[in-house]
Amino acid sequence: MRILILGGTTEAAACAERLGRDPRFHAILSLAGRTRNPRQQDGLEHRVGGFGGADGLAAYLAEARIDAVLDATHPFAAQISANAERATRVRGLPLCTLVRAPWRAEPGDRWIRVATIGDAADALGAKPRRVFLAVGRQGAGAFRRAGQHAYVVRAIEQPDADALPPETMLIQARGPFALQDEIALLTSQRIDVIVSKNAGGSATYAKIEAARMLGLPVVMIERPNKAGRTFVARAAEALAWLHRLHGSVRSERSV
Repeated sequence: MRILILGGTTEAAACAERLGRDPRFHAILSLAGRTRNPRQQDGLEHRVGGFGGADGLAAYLAEARIDAVLDATHPFAAQISANAERATRVRGLPLCTLVRAPWRAEPGDRWIRVATIGDAADALGAKPRRVFLAVGRQGAGAFRRAGQHAYVVRAIEQPDADALPPETMLIQARGPFALQDEIALLTSQRIDVIVSKNAGGSATYAKIEAARMLGLPVVMIERPNKAGRTFVARAAEALAWLHRLHGSVRSERSV
């Protein structure tokens, strides 16, 4: 079976690694191209870049003779999930959407829940504060509207200078991050508040734990709704779905 994995997450990488060693499947890992030097996995077919919307994705599915699609994109990648749902429906293909569970507030957490990244910028208030901004390089520009604050921005890659708030210190790093390192960072930078997307998972959760331990508020951007038909929360569940799908297709072909 030819499987298209819409990737960019640790779960997508885990599924791709397993499928790459399974002779029943030929997996193609698709990356959006937002990271200039994405991690590629040996022995696996890759493609990098957009498809040109739902119609472009539907055309690619036909051209590449894809049998099923696994959407394992970031929980905030709502547009590609909508495109995947539409394109697979047009092509009559099975679709599984893997969305890791969100973080849940625990005792001691001081979350300020907002719906959008623009709301997060407004939630910081008028009084100048030192803000740890953990929303990715493409989200930092939304905080130019709140230029009274001083920001510490952490991103995998260097953002464009004109996409950052006026007073910004950039830290280039890729998770996972250790709890003690996050505590040291927040303390040394005298952070007053954290802004984070509710990404879920363990790779970047340490900053949420550190905020809890230090008593810091977190402006938490809630997730958009993801389009899809079959939803799972873990890589193992996605692989089980693919195994069942392979078995059903094999049974139909043997009849």
